[in-house]
Amino acid sequence: MDKIKAAQKLMQEREKEHFLLLSLSNSFARCLDYDEFLNVVNQELKDHLLFDFLAIGTTDQHEKQYQLFFHSDQKIAKSSEGLCYDVNDCFFYEALRSADPVRIDLGLPNPKKNAIPPFITNTSVFGMRELVILPLEYHKHNPSVLFLFFRKPQTLDRNAIRLLKGLTLPLALAVSNILVMRKLENKHENVSLSDILKFNPAKSQKEENNTKIIGNSVAIKKVKTLIHQVAPSDSGVLILGESGTGKEVVASEIHTNSSRSEKPMIKVNCAAIPVHLIESELFGHEKGSFTGAVEKRIGKFELANNGTLFLDEIGDLPLEMQTKLLRVLQEREFDRIGGKKAKKVNVRIIAATNKDLQLEMQEGRFRKDLFYRLNIFPVTIPPLRDRKEDIPDLCLHFLNKYSISTKKKNKTLSAHALKEIIHHSWPGNIRELEHCIERSILLADGTVINDVSFLLDNEKILASNIHSEFRIKSLKEMEKEYILKVIKLCNGRISGPNGAAVKLEIPSTTLISKMQKLGIKKQHFLE
Repeated sequence: MDKIKAAQKLMQEREKEHFLLLSLSNSFARCLDYDEFLNVVNQELKDHLLFDFLAIGTTDQHEKQYQLFFHSDQKIAKSSEGLCYDVNDCFFYEALRSADPVRIDLGLPNPKKNAIPPFITNTSVFGMRELVILPLEYHKHNPSVLFLFFRKPQTLDRNAIRLLKGLTLPLALAVSNILVMRKLENKHENVSLSDILKFNPAKSQKEENNTKIIGNSVAIKKVKTLIHQVAPSDSGVLILGESGTGKEVVASEIHTNSSRSEKPMIKVNCAAIPVHLIESELFGHEKGSFTGAVEKRIGKFELANNGTLFLDEIGDLPLEMQTKLLRVLQEREFDRIGGKKAKKVNVRIIAATNKDLQLEMQEGRFRKDLFYRLNIFPVTIPPLRDRKEDIPDLCLHFLNKYSISTKKKNKTLSAHALKEIIHHSWPGNIRELEHCIERSILLADGTVINDVSFLLDNEKILASNIHSEFRIKSLKEMEKEYILKVIKLCNGRISGPNGAAVKLEIPSTTLISKMQKLGIKKQHFLE
């Protein structure tokens, strides 16, 4: 029993670490200027790593010198402006060579004392005893090192070090985003978007020619890797993601790169077909098989034979049709309505949904056996707010697309407009961004788009909940919904002065524990 309790306790601790890392990562992802970054460091990160000072050094493009990009103490930051340091000063270079945090006792004599930067040597005045250095995730032409100063040595325990290592990528992306926005602000108001893309350090210079998936963020690269791994096989794929994230584009990429690419990919939107017509739509019918069947109809399964069938919004398929679909997937044959014999079929199934199928199964609205049959190879598409470094590429793509279709050529975004776009939360994801760019092109008088046309809240079509039937909900379900609403109002922040825990007047650890019990995950409160 003791071993079981210990294992449970360890699992609970790891879950808390996971939610904490998620919360901090979300906070850093939203940082687009120095002040926002400073607030997250001093008001959120400091509570968990217990450092006295935090600094970040970034190199120039030649990687021979570095400057202090950030220091948590504003007086030290001010006094360090414009100063450059040699990357071989035995601290910066030492960090780049190590994958793990390096501890340095500041009380010991250093033979290279004259080469030590003042922002390190001067910390003795403040009683700093230990320095921990760690490289952030590497960006070419922009390697960065994190410096943590402590008055009390050995402050970082194993859990804190694990958290620190998990934050190296979110910190690096925040640094890149802020550097990009600084360059935007230093440029002329009418700088072209193509010029902006040239100096984005988080972007590779060329987009892959053989893909329609735009972007080079870490999140979207993972999706591209999964597509590359699954496309050559005939395995079923379940694509998960919010509305507007590009699930159909991912499905098309899988089909295009498969051995079935010469055969058709047939698309079915399960949510758009009336319930009484779904069976006929999928399996077809014989002439005279029911009232109104004036001619034979070939169903989508038959049309997709030897190719791919894309079942979009699979979570909206009625239970009766889920049973019939499961039979086709298991036996690879189907019956037309009114048909006399079963037809063999060879199709690859790619399904997609924006619903939480785990919750749908718990509520009895989705069959577990069908879920496990579909969920052979899941691909989760990140929302746009989790891949904001891809926004300049996406904007350029939509500008080119709609400048042609609207016959308003040579349109570009100003630096101010791009900054507005990056700051937006994008609840409608890429689809919302696409429509926003199209509207902005139509409304712009000159060649430069200075003002972005976002839809106002009262103009958005609220498709869900408006006319839904009343349904009795459990207290657990109501609690989950309420906590989710509060977290969304706090832009995904759990801890800190602007976090959901403060609004709910409970400790952040209690909130995290409640979230675990209620099954609240990242994709829920970032919808």
